[in-house]
Amino acid sequence: MRLILAEKPSVGKDLGRVLNCNKSGSGFVEGKKHIVTWALGHLVTLADPESYNSKYARWELEDLPIIPKSMKTEVIKQTRKQFSLVKELMLRNDVKEIVIATDAGREGELVARWIIEKAGVKKPLKRLWISSVTDKAIKDGFNNLKDGRLYEALYASALARAEADWIVGINATRALTTKYKAQLSCGRVQTPTLAMIKALEDEIRDFKPVYYYGVEVTAENFKFIWHDKNDNRIFDEVKCDYIIESIKGKKLEIVNISRKKALKYAPLLYDLTELQRDANNIYGFSAKETLSIMQALYERHKVLTYPRTDSRYLTEDIVETLKDRVRAVSVGPYSKIGYKISSNPIKPNKNFVNNLKVSDHHAIIPTEQRIILTELSDRERKIFDLVVKRFFAVLSEPFEYEKITLAAKINNEDFTSSGRITLKAGWKEVYGSYEDEEILVEHSKEELNKLKKGSLNVRTVKKIRGETKSPARFTEATLLSAMENPVKYMKNEDKELKKTIGETGGLGTVATRADIIDKLFNSYVIEKKDKYIYTTSKGRQLLELAPTDLKSPVLTAKWEQKLNDISKGNLEKNKFIDDMINYTRLIIKEIKNSDKKFLHDNETREKCPNCQEYLLEVKGKKGTMLICKNRECGYKRGISQITNARCPNCHKKLELKGEGEGKIFVCKCGYREKLSAFNKRKENEKASISNREAAKYLAKLNKKSEININTALADSLKKLKLDKEI
Repeated sequence: MRLILAEKPSVGKDLGRVLNCNKSGSGFVEGKKHIVTWALGHLVTLADPESYNSKYARWELEDLPIIPKSMKTEVIKQTRKQFSLVKELMLRNDVKEIVIATDAGREGELVARWIIEKAGVKKPLKRLWISSVTDKAIKDGFNNLKDGRLYEALYASALARAEADWIVGINATRALTTKYKAQLSCGRVQTPTLAMIKALEDEIRDFKPVYYYGVEVTAENFKFIWHDKNDNRIFDEVKCDYIIESIKGKKLEIVNISRKKALKYAPLLYDLTELQRDANNIYGFSAKETLSIMQALYERHKVLTYPRTDSRYLTEDIVETLKDRVRAVSVGPYSKIGYKISSNPIKPNKNFVNNLKVSDHHAIIPTEQRIILTELSDRERKIFDLVVKRFFAVLSEPFEYEKITLAAKINNEDFTSSGRITLKAGWKEVYGSYEDEEILVEHSKEELNKLKKGSLNVRTVKKIRGETKSPARFTEATLLSAMENPVKYMKNEDKELKKTIGETGGLGTVATRADIIDKLFNSYVIEKKDKYIYTTSKGRQLLELAPTDLKSPVLTAKWEQKLNDISKGNLEKNKFIDDMINYTRLIIKEIKNSDKKFLHDNETREKCPNCQEYLLEVKGKKGTMLICKNRECGYKRGISQITNARCPNCHKKLELKGEGEGKIFVCKCGYREKLSAFNKRKENEKASISNREAAKYLAKLNKKSEININTALADSLKKLKLDKEI
């Protein structure tokens, strides 16, 4: 009998179904040859400091640093029952082999190994390594099980990461919290991320706008822009006025016409970070929301491949499955393009197939499982749409166009104009339209073909005025980009370290960045105003108090490089941990000897009902709360929350304030409405048909009409003029 350990129940049940495990138990399924059970994420974790010594239950500065002689693990209390079951199944006499089927990656390996070690199991190990959970992928995976010993180095790397984060993070957090009597969390990824946000704020604060000018000339139907060798902007208005005066009444002379055919390939396939960026920019989804939706599309619906990937390419062995994947999603709005792609041979090229650029998992693409769009929620449909369109775009022909550049002169001043003629839409057909990084005006073929060297009459001369703009504040999308490539924030570091941070994938991993951002919000060191991220007073003070190394991406660059070496067997795990222990001793000494102060500038005059300390007012991601500044008390109370209800005036999200009967909706535009009045208004709206309901009903009827069914009600609904839904 073979015991298979999955990471989550949904995946475990899928494995069991494919392996004909028809007998269901509480927390497992069983067949003639296999037992499939599962973790619930982590069942085992590193033990808390108090498990080494009861005195650590109280946070005291003099007890630091806490350096265990050997790290212990403990079963997570909330999932103890499932751990006991898994252990019992693993130790069954008829179980001769264990297959690790947790997520194929560093953390997935850690989930399984901790459980196996805690259970005291010494049986042979095999590894299932798959990128999707379709029936075909599962069958292929079990036909190609790997020897578990091949992943010992990966486990050592995962263990080193966990232990080092514990040693550095727990000690630094306890030291800062006890030294300054404030809840201050510190870590080698979250603190440099916070520092990047603060650095951008400083850049914006210090920015001074500068006015610039330009000259735009219209001749025939073409706009020409003045330029010199360096720029098309003029930072001296007197010079700009002089140029305008010197060209007035003169003809424009086209001195050169450059025509060049060009190909533009589709953007690369999605990895998780790029998908999170687009989902935030287009739909306003947070990084964590996007990952959660992707998990559902991967695990429950099985229509997309493994989400936690940092690769934007495919391996060569995937190429033969591409047509099946295209056909699987060629339904509804994707059917026309899908049919076009699948009707021709799919030719792999270096723009999407490259074995050398794939690490543990290839890019996110559809699986071979047929999609039923009606089974997806609105949010799932949006993420699915992004992935399918990117997949189709990559498999389509490149966008082909002819670029025409006109060089002209007026009285020895240089002007240029550019346009293009589309020769073949290629992958742009997938999107209908797609904004270019290089803005080129689309002209008709006739207009551009009749152009020749010579004089054109100038119709207008226009002075353009603008001003240099400061950098935009971070959104979750741009913060993800900065975490992925934080080199800009390593100005004083040498080239080797900058190269290292690039090679190791930046701050955090694709799997952890969403949680890091969320942790910064939840610890109230950053807040969101509209879609933009701001540091709080607490966050800015934390950066003043934290050890210097912990504020820079360099530490993470060095860590990730060493963890990568451990996973390849090039570095001993214990050597890395010894370095981390020595580093921790240094930063604790630095914190203890500091003479800096922390000021609670968000302290209210309201006292905690439990311990009588003054409460702090903090703005979280979803609203405003009062929390007790006494870490051991833990009291918190919400005083306002951002809701999904929309303002009837400006359509922004309403904030709900107050308690009990006094609850009131408030909008920044000045709109106010009592909760009771809001509920009454919504009840009245439900009584009448809404635009959305009518659209859904008509869509349903239109679907039925495909089989020659029509109703008088459908006809009458089409004629209705409905009020806009609030």
